[in-house]
Amino acid sequence: MKKIKYLTAGESHGKGLIGILEGIPAGLEISEEIISLQLSRRQMGYGRGDRMKIENDYAEIWSGVRFGKTLGSPIAMLVRNKDYDNWQNAMSIESSTESSKKVTLPRPGHADLAGIQKYGFNDIRNVIERASARETAMRVALATICRELLNEVGIEIGSRVVQIHKVKDNSAIPNIALSELNDLTDKSPVRCLDTTAEKQMIQTIENAKENGDSVGGIFEVIATGLPYGLGSYSQWYSRLNTQIAESIMSIPAIKGVEIGLGFESAERFGSEFHDEITLAKEHDHKEYIQNFSRLTNNAGGIEGGMSNAKPIVVRAIMKPIPTLTKPLQSVDIKSKEIKSAHKERTDSCAVPAASIVGESMLCFVLADALLDKFGGDSMEQLKTHINKTGKY
Repeated sequence: MKKIKYLTAGESHGKGLIGILEGIPAGLEISEEIISLQLSRRQMGYGRGDRMKIENDYAEIWSGVRFGKTLGSPIAMLVRNKDYDNWQNAMSIESSTESSKKVTLPRPGHADLAGIQKYGFNDIRNVIERASARETAMRVALATICRELLNEVGIEIGSRVVQIHKVKDNSAIPNIALSELNDLTDKSPVRCLDTTAEKQMIQTIENAKENGDSVGGIFEVIATGLPYGLGSYSQWYSRLNTQIAESIMSIPAIKGVEIGLGFESAERFGSEFHDEITLAKEHDHKEYIQNFSRLTNNAGGIEGGMSNAKPIVVRAIMKPIPTLTKPLQSVDIKSKEIKSAHKERTDSCAVPAASIVGESMLCFVLADALLDKFGGDSMEQLKTHINKTGKY
């Protein structure tokens, strides 16, 4: 990304999470309450573990905002870990005289074994803490500022879960604003639209939990209100789809990303896949004008690495959580004995929560692409540039 930069720090059971966000124009209205709303959405979802009963994530803004508006300077935030009270000895920053039991049984599918081999650790706890998806709480907090920037210029982002394990929700998205879609899916424990599929998904998660197992799934993130030309075909790293795929794949446990029809396009002829172009009459409050339009949106809103003014549609595949209450086989890194892997407090399913993280990652990318194309040191300048040169 060129304009937006962000950085996170902190461990899962440490004192807290810290984040810094750069590149946001001055004059954007933001509050801790707005950020808290998105953090609470991330904590929802059937199948979450006991950690969510302990934490009540709240991001404190430490810099970059004055009188409720951004200053154009770096924005810093802190999310405190309430669970740190139970981990002060194990996660002490200072040298401790108290012995802390080392974790020596790596979990298949987690960062454990590769992490200790990379850094030369003899305690997997050093890997677990930063590799944990707990870090995504800060990403959601920082991305909320980008979400508010996008909202200010009419770009909305929403999501839903379309599959958990083998249960699919094949229902079409209703013709409503994405803010309304989020309100609707947030009422579902698994964030899906089909009530029959919802019940089956819940039962699948419950069965996995009872068996000491976990399940993954697929979520879909949509963005509307985008102009033509976000991203560029001029260099590989400038392509919008490149940036989106990279960003979504950075979410822990994501194993695949598709845009539009994605993998299904391999089964179609070109005549069946490509979105035919037409003209549509639209009213701009003064007169009717003719704009280019598409008969379909199989490309998912991106052609040649650029937005084409249609909704961007992204799907991501999340693998089952690797920490199991009935662990798989492993090898003790110290004794070299074959034993069951380490058990850690865990979720049986985190797909609904991951969909909120997916929204957040798309917020980062689209806010960056918008600022890269239109520029502006303040929100007033950005809006002026969009109104003057944006094409829809």
